[in-house]
Amino acid sequence: MLEPLPTIQKRAPVESPHARHLPARVALDWLAEGWRDLARAPGSSLAYGAAVVALSWAVIWALATWGLLYLALPALSGFLIVGPFLAVGLYEISRRLAQGEPPTTLRLPPGAVGQIAMAGLLLGLLVLFWLRAADLLYALFFGLQPFPGASEAFQNAFTTPRGWALIATGLLVGGLFAALAFAISVFSFPMLVSSRRDALTAMGRSFALTAQNLRPMLAWGAIVTAGTALSILTGLTALLLVFPLLGHGTWHAWRAIDREAL
Repeated sequence: MLEPLPTIQKRAPVESPHARHLPARVALDWLAEGWRDLARAPGSSLAYGAAVVALSWAVIWALATWGLLYLALPALSGFLIVGPFLAVGLYEISRRLAQGEPPTTLRLPPGAVGQIAMAGLLLGLLVLFWLRAADLLYALFFGLQPFPGASEAFQNAFTTPRGWALIATGLLVGGLFAALAFAISVFSFPMLVSSRRDALTAMGRSFALTAQNLRPMLAWGAIVTAGTALSILTGLTALLLVFPLLGHGTWHAWRAIDREAL
């Protein structure tokens, strides 16, 4: 008599250590917590926002001086890429508030400055690649000819069918750059501010945390994008409030997502 075949039991799916299964609406909670931090440390937070506004205007002035004003929109959208690096001081303010310390001084773990600088350099290189891609896209749609002045370049982009195709393609390509930068940096800088990690490890962990928590992170990314768009539409003045609000909110997003967060 034949013996019955052994029963093969399916293994239960392995739970990712990075998944938190949070709903998308928690992004609004992070925004509210960011607002509370801003209200508790308005002087430091708004000074940070003012510095970013001044830096943004300086970038526009430099582009105009060098005859590169047609790159203004790609350059400003580059803030989506380097924003987490620029917000390092805001993460430290939120960390100190969470620990009941006065948010008056910047105190980083030993060796953190070098790792933060390395991560910032990598994001800066990503911005340069994006600006080069924007140059190439314009040449692809309007030919290998000398770039016109800013007014003509904007007119070509916004009033012609080829310009509309350029904008659509630019949004797609720029979105890919921004998505990659968002994934590797949104949590890496809060990690580097709070613990002794190297830049590449922090970026890898940030990518994993983002990929395993897509719903809340897509919602947070949409909030960041909307804040950036609002700032551009207001001549960058809204950055005074938007930048510190998003910086503090990102700190709370990291604490909610990362089980190893302080």
